[in-house]
Amino acid sequence: MAVDAGLRHCRYCPEVATNEYTPICVRPPGVWRKIGAGHDEAEYEVFLTKGVAITDDISSRASTVNLRLAQFKTAWNGRRFVSCVAVAWALAFACPTAASAQESETPPVVDAAAAPVEQAHRSSPWLLVPVVSSSPKLGTSFGGLGAFLHKFDPLSRVSVFGLTYQYTSTHSTVAGAFARTSFGADHHRIVGIAGFGFIKNNYEDYLGSGQPLKTNDDLKALAGRYLYRLKGDWFVGVQGNAANYQVLGESAEDDLALETLGVRGFESAALGVVVMQDSRDSEDMPTQGWYLNLNNLAYREALGGALSFDSYRADLRGFWRHGGGHVLAFRQNNWLTSDAPLAAQAAVILRGYKLGEYLAPYMSSFEAEERLSFSARWGATLFAGVAGLYGESDATSINHDFYPTVGGGVHFVIKPDQRMLVNFEYAQGIEGNRGVFLKFGYGW
Repeated sequence: MAVDAGLRHCRYCPEVATNEYTPICVRPPGVWRKIGAGHDEAEYEVFLTKGVAITDDISSRASTVNLRLAQFKTAWNGRRFVSCVAVAWALAFACPTAASAQESETPPVVDAAAAPVEQAHRSSPWLLVPVVSSSPKLGTSFGGLGAFLHKFDPLSRVSVFGLTYQYTSTHSTVAGAFARTSFGADHHRIVGIAGFGFIKNNYEDYLGSGQPLKTNDDLKALAGRYLYRLKGDWFVGVQGNAANYQVLGESAEDDLALETLGVRGFESAALGVVVMQDSRDSEDMPTQGWYLNLNNLAYREALGGALSFDSYRADLRGFWRHGGGHVLAFRQNNWLTSDAPLAAQAAVILRGYKLGEYLAPYMSSFEAEERLSFSARWGATLFAGVAGLYGESDATSINHDFYPTVGGGVHFVIKPDQRMLVNFEYAQGIEGNRGVFLKFGYGW
């Protein structure tokens, strides 16, 4: 018997193509291959033989049922109703037979009542996280982060749209809106941030000068980055930011100190390029892979800024999973500036240190962290690191060029499916730098 490709399908199994409609298939969908060009007639004959056997069995059962129903025909006037019942009974008898013949190949039964509840729990799109920090130099801050999670397609990473707010015991206020998106099968990534803050600083030894200083910093900033997946794990893109940063002394003496140190606010606008390699299995809770980010920002008066200078960054991170779900991670970070004003120079970026207290044209740091896993949701962190400031500048501390940190904490996974967590840590530095932090995600 010749087999013609692309013919009609079985009425019950779209995976099987035959010359004629067959009443029912011998096996569940997916077991039989499509019959068409490239398949021999012997295979087709075997299929028809089994199909005819099942058809004959159904017909036999239907005949038996019809015979029994015929005995009650005089009591029933609806022949169509009797016929429907007969067909239903025939199929009811036949289906268990076919199913039992292939019991080992039948997919497992899913609890339909429990599945929607579990799916609803897993697909909650909202994220609410408290944000708390306390340190001698920053005071104590309280706030929160709220975000909406969305996945644009199965191959893209989770996108996050959120707001954050913090108020401190020094009467400082910081607020921001942010978006981190991934779409087009993770071929496109966009990050956007809008930040606003009025920050009261109290420095006991500003920039290592031995001069105590109180300042009021007013900051408004916008930043954005677009990345395109070029090949494999490599991305290229562009970025830009604009900021209005004002620094005012708490008193006339503080204003004089700012003038003496050359610290003043400025307006800035910059554009730059980004090259990134990202093979991590997660952005928020990676267990393996590498992350490399090389980027620059060219601040120019032609873009609307008050000054022209350059900033370059190189950030390398590695993650290794080992016994029991633990992860060993390291980070080597570099921040280089050229002709930057004092307030825009490189700063120590380590947990426990106040950003902007120690400045120099160049900064390099190294951190190592062990991320322990106790259970599916609970874990701990142990970390240590050191940052070095260098380059010709009066901003570097007269006592130190290197700034170490050490600490640890515990974390709780609040979104297992999206691999997102809340982290509570303590970090200890030098020169009175230390702090306790409750925040969303790891330190890096």
